[in-house]
Amino acid sequence: MALKATIYKANLNISDMDRAYYASHNLTIACHPSETEERLMVRLLAFAMFASESLAFTKGISTDDEPDLWDKDLTDHITHWIELGVPDESRIRKGCNRADKVTVICYSYHSASVWWEKNKSKLARQEKLCVLYLPTESTDALAAMAARNMDLQFTIQDGQVWVSSTDSNVAITPQQWM
Repeated sequence: MALKATIYKANLNISDMDRAYYASHNLTIACHPSETEERLMVRLLAFAMFASESLAFTKGISTDDEPDLWDKDLTDHITHWIELGVPDESRIRKGCNRADKVTVICYSYHSASVWWEKNKSKLARQEKLCVLYLPTESTDALAAMAARNMDLQFTIQDGQVWVSSTDSNVAITPQQWM
């Protein structure tokens, strides 16, 4: 019998002073059996960092032709393609051909640094691409905040993200690799 996804519910209160975006989002997120809580929480962080009324989670891990998150306009044109982890360079190229902007959010330093060294010269040609790295201690602290029902406050200012729940706080400073 195949394993089923675990369902998480998250209430996000986002105060993004860099973009003047202030909103609450009630999300239901399916965590694929092969997905870690660290990756799940990085998905929530990515949602908060780029939140808009039209940003949505996709099928993610289970499909090759969609990113983890995307933002589409009313004509179904992809305005922002967001990948997590260390995606294949061809997948990033596909995103750059289909969207106005592509962001890759890397985490897990060893795999991310090996991936970056291998791909940075090829990726340098992609003008629409932004590559961010999340420090391991930050993503570990985020993973510790995971719960089936979460109330999270995200405060974003000057490129820094503060995440707080009822019993813990995490400060995250994404590093811009490209």
